[in-house]
Amino acid sequence: HSYILVITRHGQIYWLKVHQVPELGPASRGKAIVNLLQLADGDAVAAVVSVREFTEDRFLVFSTVGGTIKKTSLAAYSRPRPSGIRAIKIDEDDELLSVRVAEPGQEVILATRRGYAVRFPETEARPMGRVARGVRGIRLRDGDRAVSMEVLDPDGDILTVTENGFGKRTQLEEYRIQGRGGMGIINLKVSKKTGPVIGVRQVTDDNGVMLITQGGKIIRINAADVSCIGRATQGVRVMDLRGTDEDVLVAIAKIEEAEDEDEAEDPTGEGQMTDEEESPGPGSAPPVESEPDDGVTPGDEEE
Repeated sequence: HSYILVITRHGQIYWLKVHQVPELGPASRGKAIVNLLQLADGDAVAAVVSVREFTEDRFLVFSTVGGTIKKTSLAAYSRPRPSGIRAIKIDEDDELLSVRVAEPGQEVILATRRGYAVRFPETEARPMGRVARGVRGIRLRDGDRAVSMEVLDPDGDILTVTENGFGKRTQLEEYRIQGRGGMGIINLKVSKKTGPVIGVRQVTDDNGVMLITQGGKIIRINAADVSCIGRATQGVRVMDLRGTDEDVLVAIAKIEEAEDEDEAEDPTGEGQMTDEEESPGPGSAPPVESEPDDGVTPGDEEE
């Protein structure tokens, strides 16, 4: 059985069995999350992670918009409570950005809204207790904030997408490994034309990508159709938002399998790069029990 870990902006974590989530069509509104979880007033879902086993040698890696990162063993979250338990301590002026599962030896990349990114080994973030605050993952420039975190596999490119519908793939090798807590290197040249970065994902040619706008519009493209170009570039148009009453991209999602060309449907013609902008590129259920919400585990001093 798979479990869905739901983590909120305030750092609380809840459990759901996969069968508890209703399976509906893409145009359905879905079920209100308050009918599935006992969320506190004013809290909201920030991240969702699917797991099968809560083992000591795998970790949950947390990141916040303020650039903080924390790594905790999955086993620390193996005893669910209906009201949830504390997953991470978050400062009042910060909020949870994303959560990923990591295994020993993997690397992490943190990307920011203004187009910077830092790549470092997961070992640079020592394991901490469940309610620890974490340590600095990236030092943000004035007016910047983190927008994405990915736990990296050896194979795959870095896909970056911006608010105004621009994007690009860049080979992972172009992001040199740095120390945790640095200011990072250029990931994408942000301009008025591109708008700020809204998301970064690691993808392969076999992946699909969902692009979602503020107005609720969604298109699906194949990752292989996005040009693979240099790191310090602006990218190409991956979704045409011109003439859409200032609609902007707000989220991207990776799909494990790309869409077959014979099955792809895009009656509006959107999601295709224009001739002028196209650049060449290479084609055990855990028991429910009460647990005291104790303090920081010894040795988990904050940085």
